[in-house]
Amino acid sequence: MPIYAYKCESCGAAKDVLQKISDPALSDCPACGQPTFRKQVTAAGFQLKGSGWYVTDFRGGNSGSAGSTAAVPAAAAAATETASATPAAGPGCGSDCSCG
Repeated sequence: MPIYAYKCESCGAAKDVLQKISDPALSDCPACGQPTFRKQVTAAGFQLKGSGWYVTDFRGGNSGSAGSTAAVPAAAAAATETASATPAAGPGCGSDCSCG
């Protein structure tokens, strides 16, 4: 069950409440009793860190790099150099390929 942050617009009282997603939002402030108790927008309560499935399967990083951004530009630069050093294939390219 998620934890929702509430704050009263009248008295400023704040409270975190454990609720089901299907439960109706609270409206009455437990401190002053006014119907001005509102849900607040908050950040997620977890972070994905380390070299687990998130880094290896979804971020495109290597399992040893742990999401390093320095490895990506170096790999892209190496691929660009390799592509530019290779002649374009076409009819009569002179290699043992089947393009001609």
